[in-house]
This record gives sequence, C-alpha cells and structure tokens, in this order.
Amino acid sequence: MAIYNPSSLKAEEFINHEEILETLAYADAHKNDRALIDEILEKARPQKTATGYVCKGLSHREASVLLANDDPEVREEIYKIAEEIKLAFYGNRIVIFAPLYLSNYCVNGCLYCPYHLKNKHIPRKKLTQEEVKAEVIALQDMGHKRLAIEAGEDPKNNPIEYILDCIKTIYSVHHKNGDIRRVNVNIAATTVENYRKLKDAGIGTYILFQETYNKESYLYLHPTGPKHDYDYHTEAMDRAMAGGIDDVGLGVLFGLEGYRYEFAGLLMHAEHLEAVHGVGPHTISVPRVKKADDIDPDAFDNGIDDETFAKITACIRLAVPYTGMIISTRESEQVRSKLLRLGISQVSGGSRTSVGGYTQEERPHDTEQFDVSDQRSLDEVVRWLMENGHIPSFCTACYREGRTGDRFMSLCKSGQILNCCHPNALMTLTEYLEDYASPATKAIGYEMVERELQRIPKEKVRAIAKDHIEAIKNSNRRDFRF
Repeated sequence: MAIYNPSSLKAEEFINHEEILETLAYADAHKNDRALIDEILEKARPQKTATGYVCKGLSHREASVLLANDDPEVREEIYKIAEEIKLAFYGNRIVIFAPLYLSNYCVNGCLYCPYHLKNKHIPRKKLTQEEVKAEVIALQDMGHKRLAIEAGEDPKNNPIEYILDCIKTIYSVHHKNGDIRRVNVNIAATTVENYRKLKDAGIGTYILFQETYNKESYLYLHPTGPKHDYDYHTEAMDRAMAGGIDDVGLGVLFGLEGYRYEFAGLLMHAEHLEAVHGVGPHTISVPRVKKADDIDPDAFDNGIDDETFAKITACIRLAVPYTGMIISTRESEQVRSKLLRLGISQVSGGSRTSVGGYTQEERPHDTEQFDVSDQRSLDEVVRWLMENGHIPSFCTACYREGRTGDRFMSLCKSGQILNCCHPNALMTLTEYLEDYASPATKAIGYEMVERELQRIPKEKVRAIAKDHIEAIKNSNRRDFRF
C-alpha cells in the first residue's frame, strides 16, 4: 500500500486511495463531534493582522469532517466563514472571463463528453486563424479581456503548434478599444517541453480538470485514448510547473464519483502542489455534469443537489482560502448567485461552448460541449453582479506585472493584494462602462465606481485611481495598472 505523501511526484502517493477511504471513515466517525467541529471552524476563520488578514486553511481531513456534518447550524457557520474569507482576500470583486472553443476534434473516449471519438453525428469543427480572429473580435465587442481557450485532444488536428498559433492570433487582435490581455489554457495533459512553449507564448493559468480522482472510476470513464493514462493526467500539474507555468488551475467534474471522495482528492492535490512547489493552485473550478449532445447526466448516479453543491464550494473556500474559485455558465443564475457569497471569485459571462459560436447571431447547439444554463449577455451579467454588490473586474494586471505563482500568493496571504486588485478592478470596470455597457448598466456602474473609490484605504492610491478613471472617461487611455 502506498503511504500518503504529498511531497511525492507519483500520483498514487499524493492521491492515495487508502488515505481517502480512511479520511471518509474518519469524517463519518467525527462528523457529530461538536468540540472538534468548533475547533476546525475556529482554525478556518480569518484572523485580522496589522496588514490585513491571514488564514491557516484546513487539511483534507479537517475539511472532510465539516462536509460530512449535516447540522444546519454548522452549515450556516461554514457559509458565514466562507463569505468572511472571500471578502477578506478577494473583497467584493468578481473577475469576468469567457471560454473560447477552438476545436472539438478529439481522440479520447470519455463517457461524459460529447466530443468523444465514437460520437459520429456531432459536426467536427476546427477554427482557422481567420475564424479565431473573428471570434476574438466578437468577444472584444462584448467587452471581454480574459479568455480560457478550450480544445479536444487530437495530435493530428490540434497539435501544440496549432494551440500556439491560436494564442498568437488572439493576442494580436486589437479592435477598437478591445484587447485580450490574458489567455488561460485548458487543454489536455502534455509534456514539460510543450508546457515551456505555452509559457513562452504568454499564457496566464494552465487549467486541467481531473474529472475524477478515483482511479478505478477514471479508467472506466476514459476507456480509450491518451487520457486513459490516469498517472500521466494526474501528474500534469507537476510537469506544467517544471515547464515554468506557476499558475495552475484544478477541478473535478462533480457527479462522476461520490462527491466526498472527489472533495478529499481535490484538497490532497492542492496540498501536494503546496508541498512540492511552494504554491498551491491559482484556481479551483467546481463544474457539475450537465446535459450535452449525446450525454445524459442522469446516467451518472453521483449527482449532487444545489445545497450540497453550495456546501462543497464553501468548504473548499475554508480549506484553500487563497485560491481563486471559478463557476461557469453551466450553472443557473440562482445557483451562481448563492455561490458568489460562498467563495467564488471568477465567473464566465455571455459564454458559448460551441466551436465558432460567438460569431453566430443565434446560439448554436450542434457543437456545444455542454448546455449553458445561464444564457444572459455579458452586459446583463455585469449589471446583475453590481445590483448584488459585486464589482465586475476585467483586470489582468497581476499576470502582466509578473505577480504570479509564489509572488501572487505571498501578496495574497499577507493581505497586500487588495492594494492592487481594488483600484485595478475599478479602472477596468470603467473601461467596460465607457466602451460596451448599456445605459442602464452604465448608470449603476458609475454609482458603484464612485462609491468603491472611497473604500480604497491609501489616499495616494485612491487619488491615482481617480485620476486614471477620469482619463478613461475623457478617452485619454493609458495602459496603467497598479
């Protein structure tokens, strides 16, 4: 039996099946131990310091105890602390992004994805560089500054050279006042050499969902194709970091396996990255299995209800307080609204999950990877966020200023990142309001900008931010960022 060893580079040791089973048994045995639960909750609570807040986070075992507890009073306390942590480190800002699907050619046989090789009736499409440019212009016309590119795994149709060409094209498009300033990449596990190429291309975060940490389930769900190799897939983040990518994003597809197993595995993966590389995941995503072309989510018997989903999100926030947390348009407005209070710091808006979908007037469904539950426009999402007290942020300053990896985390953990993020969010929101917002959104937005400017604690920073906001309003654009 492999012993749980977060410092090992071997998947079977840092995601150890026996340790997960023991963790679940421990959680069941202690889920009603109120003294222990109170101790865990107190450990999770953010502590005020001279410079901001600090958080200790929770181990996978401690967080699993909280997740197993079914006392409504404890659940509400978990939610309260999750909101406190989110506000302490990320404030009321919500980063906005959109996915861009480049190709749905794929050689894998994943049972939960309509892009699987055996699906012969789904149209296969791969964007040309001219089509990539057109998609980017459409996204810029919406107001987007940050993209997450997606592509199936197909060495012939989607080689690394194609992905690199697409990144180059995306960054080259300057349309009116639009620029894509950060490209995150969600593609299949690859080699250290290829990760170096992605780093050199100027990507932001490399994102790869594990889908499931249960190796037996993983092998069943990925019966054919290169993704069948559990160890190669699970160890991808270590290769990415060896290739110089210090911002990586984790996630599982909830619904494929028991959620408590996945939760423990996800946190063990985060612990592993911290132990080996000195920096945990830059982001953690929480997608759920959704209906797609030939995929019925009810075929998987591990689905979770909305309340359980909310509790998972909150417990992740307690366990990994400094990570960014992402929820996509897979989820409805109602679900997203609740989870924004429980730790989510990034959302997609106006998303289309089909290849070439942004240049089409009507939302195409033939090449969608999954059904989009929240089908509102970006403008509607931005206005909704502000109506609910959140600052929509289009900021990409940390990436462009080199505040990535351990540099970002050290600033976040010391509470200093707020001095950069808050004014940058207001300046990029102002850009959106001037260039893209509807009159109703613009009116609400400028009320928020004026109000939030006064919350910047440092007078000098507040004065500089105000000056640049006025410059943006007067069409005197400067690429300034804190």
